[in-house]
Order: sequence, then structure tokens, then C-alpha cells
Amino acid sequence: MNSADSTQASSHHRLRYNTDRSWVTCVLENFDLFLLDHAANERKASAVAMSMVAHYPDRTMLVVKMTDLALEELSHFRSVVHLIQARGLQLADDSKDQYVAALREHHRRGKEDYFMDRLLSAAVIEARGTERFACLAAALQDPDLARFYETLAHSEATHTEMFLNLAAQYFDLGDVSARWLFWLDREAEVLSQIPVLPRLH
Repeated sequence: MNSADSTQASSHHRLRYNTDRSWVTCVLENFDLFLLDHAANERKASAVAMSMVAHYPDRTMLVVKMTDLALEELSHFRSVVHLIQARGLQLADDSKDQYVAALREHHRRGKEDYFMDRLLSAAVIEARGTERFACLAAALQDPDLARFYETLAHSEATHTEMFLNLAAQYFDLGDVSARWLFWLDREAEVLSQIPVLPRLH
């Protein structure tokens, strides 16, 4: 299956749950806390990409894509760290990401099923990042910050397509499409049950 096929398939399946305005308000009122969480998310995203490289060294295309992703996410982390330090803050201790943990509970066992679910859960997480960064960019009064988050929203969108295209590369399109619908439904359930906090998820 080629990437055009998977991209076309994904374009018909949007997120099932729209972020409420209360989330944007919460983030804007607690922006320092949001930045600390954002930095943690970028760092973890880079680490997850490298863990994929370590777990699937035989998947040549995956190794290339994940190495590039790890470097990009680390660059985003550096940018957020600069924002944090400019505000006189410092990085915070890690805290459990309830959203990601809840999604991971739906990963199937079995080597191939687990691999597909890792790709598709990553795709839906990136899709949520796209939506939330775009919401934030539209609400920010600082033009430089707004542009920064617009750029991140675009990056997250390309990451979503990348993960979907990888899934399409390694698995049957029909199986990927069916499982993608499953992940869209589970993501909506998970996010709708999480309290509104000044966090990305």
C-alpha cells in the first residue's frame, strides 16, 4: 500500500471529541504550568521514537522515520525549554500522563498486533496535539507564541500522517482502517473522562 492510499483513508476519519473552550481558558490562565507539561511531552516523544528504533531495528523505513522524529521532537523540547527559562522557571519533575497511560491499556498483545497499535495510538496522540496546539495558537495574544504553536500544530499533523503511512506500509489497509476507527473511538472516550487541566492532554 502506498502513502497516498493511507493518507486518503485517514482524511475521512477525524477526531471524535473536540476540545472544549474550558481547556484553552485553563491553559491561558496557567500558562507556566502548561509550558512545563509541554516540555515533558516533547522530551518523552523523542524518547518514545528512539524506543521504537530499539524495538524494531529490522524495520528499515521505521528506523529512518523515527530517528528523524526523535531529532525533531528534541528540537521542539529545546525551544520550549528556552521559553520556560525566559520566564524564570525551571523544568519540573516527571508526572504520570493519565491520557497516554489510559490509551496504552488498549494495546493488544502479540508482536504484530502490538506493533500496529503502537503506530496507531501514536497517530491519534499526534492528531490530538494538532488540534490542541491549533486551538492554543488561535487564542494566544502574543504573536510570537501564536506562530510557534501554529508551527507545532502543523508538525503534529505531519506526524499523524507519518504514523498512519507506516502502519499502511507494514499492514493491510483494511485492517489498519478498521483499527484506526477503534483508536479514534477509544481516544475520545479517554479524553472526555479526563479533568480539564493546564496540560497538553
